[in-house]
Amino acid sequence: MKDILDVIISRRSVKKYKPEMVDNELIEKVIKAGTYAPSGKNKQAPIILAITNKKIRDVLSGLCANIRGVEGVDPFYGAPVILVVLADKSAHTYVYDGSVVIENMLLETHSLGLGACWIHHAKEMFESAYGKKLLKSLGIEGDYEGIGSCILGYPEIIPGEPIPRKENYVYYIK
Repeated sequence: MKDILDVIISRRSVKKYKPEMVDNELIEKVIKAGTYAPSGKNKQAPIILAITNKKIRDVLSGLCANIRGVEGVDPFYGAPVILVVLADKSAHTYVYDGSVVIENMLLETHSLGLGACWIHHAKEMFESAYGKKLLKSLGIEGDYEGIGSCILGYPEIIPGEPIPRKENYVYYIK
C-alpha cells in the first residue's frame, strides 16, 4: 500500500486517456473511496452517477463543451468513465461534502495507477433539460446540485513533477 502523503504529492490531473474502458473492479474501488468521504453531520448528502455508457458520456461531453463555449472539444479529454457527484442541497455542507467525495476518488484513482481529473460544470449540466431528464430516468428526486465530475481512465500521457508550493502557504500560530 502506498503512503497517503506520497499519493497526494504525486497525483496530477490527467488530460489525455486511452480509449479502452476501465476494469469494473477498479471503478468500484474508486466509487467506494468516494462513498467514505466525510460529510457534515454524516448526512452523506452526495450521490455519484457512474457513467460508462458511451452515448450518455458523449452527450454530457457536448453539454459541458457548450457550457464552456468550446464546441467540438471534449472537456472530458477522452476519458471513458465519468463519475458525476451531485449533492442534496438541504444539507448545509453539501458543496463541501461533494467536493471531498471527488477528492477521495481522485486520490484512489491515482493510487490504482489510473488517471483522473476534476471537471467543473456539473451544476450547469444537471440544471439543463437533459440533466434533469437523466436524473428522473434514474428515479432521483429531490433538490440535487451538480458539484463536479471525476473523469478517469488509463492515462495516455503521464503528467510531470509537481510545481513548487507557493511562499507563505502556511502561517503558524504557536
